[in-house]
Amino acid sequence: MTRHVTTMTIEDAPHISEARRAEIIASYPPHEVEARTKGIPVLGSGRIFPVTEESITVEAFPIPRHWALIGGMDFGWDHPTAAVVLAWDRDSDVIYVAAAYKRAKATPLEHAVALKPWGGFPWAWPHDGLHSMKDGGKSFRDQYTEAGLKMLDVHATHPDGGYGVEAGISEMLNRMQTGRFKAFAHLVDWWAEFRLYHRRDGKIFKEREDLMDATRTGLMMKRFAESPDVYDADTWSNDHGQHGRSEATGY
Repeated sequence: MTRHVTTMTIEDAPHISEARRAEIIASYPPHEVEARTKGIPVLGSGRIFPVTEESITVEAFPIPRHWALIGGMDFGWDHPTAAVVLAWDRDSDVIYVAAAYKRAKATPLEHAVALKPWGGFPWAWPHDGLHSMKDGGKSFRDQYTEAGLKMLDVHATHPDGGYGVEAGISEMLNRMQTGRFKAFAHLVDWWAEFRLYHRRDGKIFKEREDLMDATRTGLMMKRFAESPDVYDADTWSNDHGQHGRSEATGY
C-alpha cells in the first residue's frame, strides 16, 4: 500500500480573509506556527528547536573577509557523513550556517575532495573521529588530515572540556532565541533536518540528524574559528586565483 501525505497551509484556505489569517496566526505560540499554518509535522515528544524558521532564516550573501570560519563535521557510512561551514560575525556574536554537505557510503578522501574547495579554515570533529573505518587502519581524523583538510588536533569539546550533546543543543537554541544564530535559506538539506529534529520519549531521535550534529560540533569549537586573513593566506590567494570564488564563502 502506498502512503502519501498532502500538506496545506493557511494560505490554501481562500475563505479566510487576510485579516482573519493574521489574527489566527498571532494566537499561536511561536513554536507552533509552522505546524499549524504550514502543515509541518510536530513529531515525537516535540521539536528540539521550537523557533520559527523566519526568525533564523537569511538569504545567502558573501561572507565578509574579516569574519571567522570553522567547519563542523559528523562522520558516517551507512548514515551520511555531514559537514557545515559556520561563519562567525564576532562583532555582533552571530553565527551563520553558510554551507552544508551530506553523503552516505563514501570514503574520507571522496568527502575531502568535495569539501576542500570551501577553504582552508579549521574543521571541528566529534570524539568518534579517533575511531577507524570498519576495515581498521588510520582514524577518521587522520584520514581527513592526509586528504588535505585542516582538522583540529583534538575532538570537539565545550570550553570547559566536556562534550555533552544537550549542552551543545542548549547553546544552539539559546542563540536562535536571541537572534544570534542564522542559516542561509537555500540550504535545503539543512532545513529538512531542522524541521524533523525532535525527541521521542524524551530522547533525541537519532535519524536524519547528521547536519544538526555537524552544526553542533562546529559551534562547540567556534573559539578556534579563523578568518581568511589568518588561515593560510598564500593558499587563499593561489587557490582563488586559479579556481574563482568559493561557493561556500563567496570570496
